[in-house]
Amino acid sequence: MTLVQLRHLLSLARTGSFSRSAAESFLTQPALSRSIRALEDELGQALFDRVGRRSEVTPFGREVVEYARGIVGAADDLRESGAKTARGERGTLRIGLGSGPGALLMTPLLMHMATRHPRLRLEISRGRTDLLERSLRERSVDALVVDARSLVPAPDLRATQSHETRGSFLCRRGHPLARKRGGVTFAQVREYPIASTPLSDEVARVLVERYGPEAHPASCVTLRCEEIPSLVELTRNTDTVLIAIRAAGTDLHELAMRPALDLTARFAIVTLAGRSEAPALPIVRRLVNEILQDA
Repeated sequence: MTLVQLRHLLSLARTGSFSRSAAESFLTQPALSRSIRALEDELGQALFDRVGRRSEVTPFGREVVEYARGIVGAADDLRESGAKTARGERGTLRIGLGSGPGALLMTPLLMHMATRHPRLRLEISRGRTDLLERSLRERSVDALVVDARSLVPAPDLRATQSHETRGSFLCRRGHPLARKRGGVTFAQVREYPIASTPLSDEVARVLVERYGPEAHPASCVTLRCEEIPSLVELTRNTDTVLIAIRAAGTDLHELAMRPALDLTARFAIVTLAGRSEAPALPIVRRLVNEILQDA
């Protein structure tokens, strides 16, 4: 038996008329008769007595109708549940954010979900890219937004929707280096505390290429943590120089380095290759696209 047959059964039980039920179901009357007859053949019992022009449910038919109501109702609930999940009206979405994406996305993402999708449960994880990768493979998060440069390429990972944002040396407005004319050398930057999140090998390579071995993060960074907002706040209130994406500290002064840093971060959404995405992930994709395009 099929859900379609059970729906035909319920319609006929309600109307008592093959012609009316056929019209409601957008069927010909012979097609509806064949559907009911096939259901009766499968169950081995008559479901309707034909009394003149009216069809009355048999005692066995009444039992089947009750079962059918439950089955069809459950199927409708499942369909509606799927539709609500796809619209972001229910379900759970678990996102892992790297430090750079977290600085740009976490607050807007939380606000968007609270105002637009209040019934959707959002769980955000923060941490190093390698730890987030492990969480993705263990299926404890549904997707990551990380700097693709820090991602170790692997066949089971799928990185999409890449956006580039510029990296900079940042300091507070009024910092002694902000008053330098003609650009700032890395030697001058090293006279102050240097802060950053953990930087990828690619970023370290570029820093060394531009400014020499002393610019390797392992040598020059004196203040390091995963939370860019904390580092930005530190930079606002001290003489610390922050190495970060420019968009993370829009109120900070960007140092004109000599030579220019000319470095970008490439943020991407990472999922497991060959696996179905979380139904609500398109919501995050749209929001990430809007925010990172502006950044």
